[in-house]
Formats: sequence, C-alpha cells, structure tokens
Amino acid sequence: MFMSDISLSGIHLYPLKSARGISLDQTALVSRGMAYDRRWMLVDTKGRFLTQRQLPQMALIHTQLESDRLVLQAQGHTDLVLPSVMDKGTSCEVQVWEDRCRALAADESANRWFSQVLNQAVQLVYMPDETRRQVDQTYAQSDDITSFADGFPLLLISEASLNNLNQRLEQAVPMRRFRPNLVVTGCEPYAEDQWKQIRIGDILFEVVKPCSRCIITTVDPETGVRSSNREPLRTLATYRRRDNQVFFGQNLIHRGNGALTIGDAVEIIELS
Repeated sequence: MFMSDISLSGIHLYPLKSARGISLDQTALVSRGMAYDRRWMLVDTKGRFLTQRQLPQMALIHTQLESDRLVLQAQGHTDLVLPSVMDKGTSCEVQVWEDRCRALAADESANRWFSQVLNQAVQLVYMPDETRRQVDQTYAQSDDITSFADGFPLLLISEASLNNLNQRLEQAVPMRRFRPNLVVTGCEPYAEDQWKQIRIGDILFEVVKPCSRCIITTVDPETGVRSSNREPLRTLATYRRRDNQVFFGQNLIHRGNGALTIGDAVEIIELS
C-alpha cells in the first residue's frame, strides 16, 4: 500500500457513445461502469457501431442529463429528448468490435434526427439491463460486464500525462480529446502505467490494460474536424508506441459499486 497525494480531479460521462461528454462532480458506479455511461449508441444499417472514427462530426452532438431525460443538441436542429433509461422497444442485434449483443431500437423520430444531423442513415439503440456484455476474459473475471464502451468499464488518465504530451506539441490539446471517465492529479507523468491496483474513495480498481489510441484523438472536439497533421497521435507515436500500437491512459475494472466524488483520494495499492 502506497500513500500519496494523488486525487480525483475529473469525472466524465458519455451517455451516447462518441458524442460529447458531460463533466460531473459526482458519479455512481454500477455493474457495467458509470451509471448512464454509453448505454446509447448509433449503428449503421447492418447494426455495426458508429463512432467519430467514421463520423467525426459526432463530436459536436451535446448531451445533457436532466432527471429522467437525456437531451441531445446539435446546432441548427431542435433538441432531441430521450429517456435516460429505456426498458421497452424492439429488440435487435448490434455489433461493437467483435462483440454481438442485444439492444433496443429507438423510434424512427430519433433515427431521423440523427440521420439529418450526420447526413447518413443511422439507427439509435439502447443497451437494456438484460444485456450483459462481457469484458475480454484475458483481462477480466467471468462476471465483469461493460456497456457500449470500446472494451472496458472505465478509462483513467492523469493530468500530468496530458501536460507532458502538450509540452511536446506545437498546439496543446484538451483532455477531452482522449475521452477518459476519470482524471487524476498529483502524480508524475505516466505514473498510471505502473499501477496494478488502486483505490479511489472507497472503491477498489484493477488497472488491467493500457488504452491503445486511434484516429478519434485527432478530431477537434470544438469543430468536429480531424487534424490534417494527425496530431496528437503523430507525436504520441514517437514515444508511446509499443507492439505497433500507441498507448495513452489506462483501462480500469472496478471491484464493487458506490460513489465517486471530485477530490477523492487515490491510493496506490499495488504496482505492476
């Protein structure tokens, strides 16, 4: 057990996969990650997931939770209001990477809204409680599940790591380029690479796998346009490449449910 002055400085929720996130002061952790995190997702006409990889303009779709409603906003369009939790709808099969799972299809009015915003035919789907998408068993226990996240319930990045990257860039980038759930402060750059088990507040976390980064990091969240010079991915590749992948941040699996609050102490239990 390692005492430290590290603390939780950011909490970010993404109700719709690949849309703009919401910064919170507090969050609840449930079985598949943060409550409401990436339970909604867009798919193409074949049920395959869509993100900023194919549709960088998704970065401009704002999300807002209001009691039992999820409000989506896009410039030039009226707001779309959805339930924050959906328990009825037409069942369909969708694909996230190699995983196929059951989802509930939203109604046609929601599909029209997104199709107009994105200029492409898309389908909005929701992951109901009955769907249990298992985390890769190479890194997880048999009962570990996640939402429509790429693969793990939570992603953590330290402020120091971003600051170190920005010192190498001609133009600094904000943390939201990397879409973490949890941000910590008070450690050295890339200290999170060495963590194996940590506690934040009262909740234990396994630090299971570094996060490999993709072209989404090159999308400017203010404009929805990819950088022509592939930054910051190009610079990251000069010093964070391993096994032909570029890593930044760490994927976590939580051991138990509960609440997280900005300012919670981060305790390093075990190093890798």
